[in-house]
Amino acid sequence: MTDSDRGRTGAREFDLILFGATGFTGRLVAEYLVKKRPSLRWALAGRSFGRLERVRNELATLEPSAKELPLLVGNSMDRAAMDRLVRRTRVLCTTAGPYARYGSALLGACAEQGTDYCDLTGETHWVREMIDTHHARAVETGARIVPSCGFDSIPSDLGVLMLHEALVARGGRLAEAHYRVLRMKGAASGGTIASALHAAERMGDPSVRRVLADPYALNPEGARSGPGPEDSFRPRKDPETGRWLAPFFMAPVNTRVVRRSNALLDQAYGHEFRYDETVDVGAGFTGLARAAMTSAGMVMSGAVAFAPVRMLAARLLPAPGEGPSREEREGGWFDIELLGVGTAGERVRARVGAKQDPGYGATSWMLGESALCLAQDELPRRGGLLTPASCMGMKLVERLRAIGMTFQVESAPQ
Repeated sequence: MTDSDRGRTGAREFDLILFGATGFTGRLVAEYLVKKRPSLRWALAGRSFGRLERVRNELATLEPSAKELPLLVGNSMDRAAMDRLVRRTRVLCTTAGPYARYGSALLGACAEQGTDYCDLTGETHWVREMIDTHHARAVETGARIVPSCGFDSIPSDLGVLMLHEALVARGGRLAEAHYRVLRMKGAASGGTIASALHAAERMGDPSVRRVLADPYALNPEGARSGPGPEDSFRPRKDPETGRWLAPFFMAPVNTRVVRRSNALLDQAYGHEFRYDETVDVGAGFTGLARAAMTSAGMVMSGAVAFAPVRMLAARLLPAPGEGPSREEREGGWFDIELLGVGTAGERVRARVGAKQDPGYGATSWMLGESALCLAQDELPRRGGLLTPASCMGMKLVERLRAIGMTFQVESAPQ
């Protein structure tokens, strides 16, 4: 029996540890989990006991039993401390980013100790580094390491999986999928901005630039090529609707995760699978103008690769620990449509959405349910650096439907 097997049969002290609980998103995930606490043995973890204690006191105003939550202190850059921490739990859920700066020791400890893991990273270059460093060991220990369990990249990854399942149920097979953001309202937190600025800083490294430019950057060895188009920042018309499409700022992250899922699922979507993500900005001249403005904004955002621009942005934008108010989060939403096309030309359509700010309200739901899925559900016994679709799949879809998120599939006009 492996160490991870022993943990999953109840030998470990905790079902779940939430690391980074004092950060903005960490507090939101803690609030979400405290509502699920009756059947869960869990703890809050971070670098400061005082800040953890304040979070616990806030949670106790929502649920009095939260006063008994254990508080665990450790520095995420101290590998020995992280080894000790993760040996105590079956699942480690972390919101402490930027992950390329603060996450490597923690993820590595989980891979070594056979502890399941989930996070919110959108840092493709870091995920590639973690695959290269820890995937083989996680396979050996049975640790299910699942990055990108928030708005990056659950709507994309599980949306495509739903299309695949729907076509298979009809006797078909998915050949291509097209993700369109129809409507979205949300705000950014300081933590997300810090991650973006840190990623921009790494752009000075040619090896990082190569990873970010590669559409198959996260695929396993031997599966790093295919027909999928490279990312485009130019406006274009949707051949299905005639409406204008603009580049989606999260596509360079999400598309890599979806392609890794296909590879990890033994090319379930096919070796010639095509996938893209864009924003539907409307029809006519107004749509074209919006698409052009979005494209220009994407191009200009590359200026943060220059140190003076990063320094200015860091001074003007929200700092880590800051983010949208409860009213702003509850007033947000997102509505995404995915069109799947089968190998015989058959079509199926999926909708994914939530009535919450996508990056914080809905993300805290998605990460919380991912952690609970790893802790409580019967899942395939495979370890490694996985994806939401290849690890949790339709089990996670069912959980997210149950809490009020939209995950629907319907036939599309042929």
